[in-house]
Amino acid sequence: MTSATAVLPPAAARRGERGSRFLRLFLPLGLYLVFTVVPFYWMLLFALRPAGSASLLPWPLTLEHFGTVWNDMGFRVYFQNSVWIALLTLLFVTFFALMGGYALARFEFRGRRLFMLALLCTQFVPGAMMLIPLFNIFQTLDLIDSRWSLIIAESTFQLPLAMILMSGFVRNVPVELEESAMVDGCGRIRAFLAVVLPLLRPGIVAVGSFAFIGSWNNFLFALMFLNDPELQTVPVGLQTTIGENTVDFGALAAGGVVAAVPVVLVFAVVQKYLVQGMSAGAVKG
Repeated sequence: MTSATAVLPPAAARRGERGSRFLRLFLPLGLYLVFTVVPFYWMLLFALRPAGSASLLPWPLTLEHFGTVWNDMGFRVYFQNSVWIALLTLLFVTFFALMGGYALARFEFRGRRLFMLALLCTQFVPGAMMLIPLFNIFQTLDLIDSRWSLIIAESTFQLPLAMILMSGFVRNVPVELEESAMVDGCGRIRAFLAVVLPLLRPGIVAVGSFAFIGSWNNFLFALMFLNDPELQTVPVGLQTTIGENTVDFGALAAGGVVAAVPVVLVFAVVQKYLVQGMSAGAVKG
């Protein structure tokens, strides 16, 4: 009995390896890229080509849909409202996440792990379940039809995850640095501001970016708590482009581009900090 072992020539082995790599890596990535890019291209196509055109290319190029949504449909006001609400939410979430994350990372107190578990569990509660309690609270406080209702609701829902992320960043800062500053005469607050805070810049950027994007994209709270058209935000404004029996696809696509641009810019600028933020605290518990 003889054993026959087929030995492929080097060129055939390389071709087989390239084929296997194509099937395992490039084909799934290519399909995912097509699945991701096609909706964006569809949006840009309808936003940039004239109304009634059936061309698959945005040519002749026109900006009439952007002028319509910006000037005639009130997107200028929606955009300003979204910017202010998202920026204030960013400030509140970042500030309180810094304080809460620092306390979770540096202080040992009874029930700390249980408290962190409770913070994590809040992420499993959908916002729709909190609509009625929040509406009653804001109605009692006379905050319905006020931007503060949206800012408070957004900050409340985003703060737990932001605190968990920030505590991971604080743990990554050696406590010895802070102790050395305190030995040299700094108080805890001054040591935090002078030593720890500059090293938390990636965490601050990551948490702030998550807060900004989450607030920018929120539709449900804005729809429920803001009734005045002058106070509405961009996600709710997109709904105005859809009529009862007709849809202005050009205006809808242009509004979608207006809504997507700030988010895309934020991701492009801070994407490396976002990756660090997602993995912070994964090693140190």
